[in-house]
Amino acid sequence: MPARPSVLFVTDLAYQARGRRYCDEDIFVTSRLRADFDVALCHPLDAAALMDRFDAVVVRNSGPVLHYQKEYNAFRDEAASRGIRVYNPPTGRGDMAGKQYLLDLTEGGYPVIPTIDRPQDVGRLPESDLYAVKPKAGADSIGLHFVPHDQLAGLVYGDILVQPRIDFRYEVSFYYVDDAFQYALHAPDPDRRWVLQPYEPTQADLDFAQRFIGWNTIDHGIQRVDACRTQEGELLLVELEDLNPYLSLDLVADRTREAFVAGMTVSLHRFLNAGASST
Repeated sequence: MPARPSVLFVTDLAYQARGRRYCDEDIFVTSRLRADFDVALCHPLDAAALMDRFDAVVVRNSGPVLHYQKEYNAFRDEAASRGIRVYNPPTGRGDMAGKQYLLDLTEGGYPVIPTIDRPQDVGRLPESDLYAVKPKAGADSIGLHFVPHDQLAGLVYGDILVQPRIDFRYEVSFYYVDDAFQYALHAPDPDRRWVLQPYEPTQADLDFAQRFIGWNTIDHGIQRVDACRTQEGELLLVELEDLNPYLSLDLVADRTREAFVAGMTVSLHRFLNAGASST
């Protein structure tokens, strides 16, 4: 491993997201990573052609892969066959593998919004005024819609998930590097989910989030645990984002932001060293 490893940083700087500027975040992160790594940025569609020139590929704000699913699958297959180190490693059990984990966690009794994908399981859902219907391959609320209970039987099952609409107080996200908690943010207004503010988690909150970090078994990488607080005070998992979670670093204190990138830098070094020792 060279004294200054090289990193291909995959990001879509032109991606448009409501209330967020992905490009600003990745410009900041790469400006700090350059202290330890030789860094080049590329669009996700260019990653497969460039990746063998670098010691590692870091996938960050690359946008929903469903917009280029064929190319993303080819990138993953090529990286695996050529022994390219990809961070986050493409072995996560959360969103990078689709939405099956919501079904698995429901079946396992985890604190998650109850989720089904078969008409015969409708009776397992709690009563609700409306039910969320979302594609298994969805992202950024693409394809999400709501239906009343009497329309559940008429849905075309197979590629969809169904969940009760939860009357929650607020949403909260917990951000991790490897298995180390970094910070939390929450959206006090349920109708403005991307208007986030710093959140001071309790030990019970951290225990909740850590259950999913442990379940996912990613040794190196960045993860975000998204949850909602019900009216009864319970936290329920909404999403386990382990592919390219947006970090909202512009909303945290300078010290927290710098600590996050420092933690990511250490994690990347460990990731590269682990790969070097296994070859």
